[in-house]
Amino acid sequence: MSDKSINRIQDEIIEEFSILGNDMESIVFYIMELGDKLELLEDKFKVDSNLIKGCQSKVWLNAEVEDHKLILNADSNTDITRGLISLLVRTLSGQSLDDIIHADLYFIEKIGMNKVIGSQRSNGLTAMIKQIKLYALAYKTKLQQQT
Repeated sequence: MSDKSINRIQDEIIEEFSILGNDMESIVFYIMELGDKLELLEDKFKVDSNLIKGCQSKVWLNAEVEDHKLILNADSNTDITRGLISLLVRTLSGQSLDDIIHADLYFIEKIGMNKVIGSQRSNGLTAMIKQIKLYALAYKTKLQQQT
């Protein structure tokens, strides 16, 4: 659970990446390193229904709601993509459904991610963000129907 706001986490990520300057090799290596720290996703969640469509690599995303907060777990079959999804999990997991739905993920542009990952992975990253926001919206709708 996160007790930090989405923007505060994004600012921390921007600060971490600023240390690397514009050294693309270091940025890519750091993203892969972040992926290594991603909590392992249990095999029972590595199912087709959890695959994110629109990603070149395989990306599994499991989302659950706990106290009106979205809890995310994810994995990928490639190191760089695992690093990318780990940044999204770090930023959005444990946040309120409304905060996720309305989040402006400005850190992606600020750390120069688009220059690093190219257009195919950029499409995949967009698909990951879209899927997380869809999960938040679906859970919000479900919770509203229960009241």
